[in-house]
Amino acid sequence: QVQLVESGGGLVQPGGSLRLSCAASPSIFSFFSIGWYRQAPGKQREWVAAIHDSSRDYEDSVKGRFTISRDNAKNSVYLQMNNLRTEDTAVYYCNAQTWTGSVQDFWGQGTQGTVSS
Repeated sequence: QVQLVESGGGLVQPGGSLRLSCAASPSIFSFFSIGWYRQAPGKQREWVAAIHDSSRDYEDSVKGRFTISRDNAKNSVYLQMNNLRTEDTAVYYCNAQTWTGSVQDFWGQGTQGTVSS
């Protein structure tokens, strides 16, 4: 059974950093793509970053500030968020995709990241 568990959210000041973690089971190799989405209050959920094979992709507003990485031995994916802005405040969701003739999405429960002075 697929399970994604996020951790690492919190409250930081503008310009600060947060590191989010997502522990995947049964295995990170179960997914052809794994990454992060976020949902700010009153807004739709939006894609933030993803790892697909060896490539890493980012939404334009986080390029140069966020870094996605994975640790296969720990079945985990991380999102290092630097130089945070108030507009980065959102619930961050880990997302993983499998392919069995069509794409199937799996989601974690979300972790809150708040950027405020």
